[in-house]
Amino acid sequence: MRRVYTNRRAHHEYELLERFEAGISLTGSEVKSVRAGGVDFRDAFARINGSDVDLEGLYIPVYKEATYNNHEPRRKRRLLLHREEIEKLRRGLEQKGLTLVPTRLYQKGRYFKVELALARGKKLHDKRRADAERTVARELREL
Repeated sequence: MRRVYTNRRAHHEYELLERFEAGISLTGSEVKSVRAGGVDFRDAFARINGSDVDLEGLYIPVYKEATYNNHEPRRKRRLLLHREEIEKLRRGLEQKGLTLVPTRLYQKGRYFKVELALARGKKLHDKRRADAERTVARELREL
């Protein structure tokens, strides 16, 4: 069964502008743990460090059946992107108020991928307006 983990909070907290697909470098125990479930995006964000992009704060629980060589649950994980994509992200992050948030973690073939989004934080009134629009759309569908 193919698991897809989504960061639902990102859709509520941010206005997602542009999306990118990136590979993620995981250890063996992390792969088994992701397949078992329990990934948490709560404090996750991506940061560009030189020519690398790192995903920080993503919680992947410890794999119980692993040996002493288990992973750190909230360690920094390297994201795999082409140089042109990294430069595009860097230019986007130079704009005031933009950040890089992970929106999905999924398996594509043998590999795990992370969907990143350039995002702008929503103000409280924007969140309220989005909730009201969602409520109206839901009520119209029910009729």
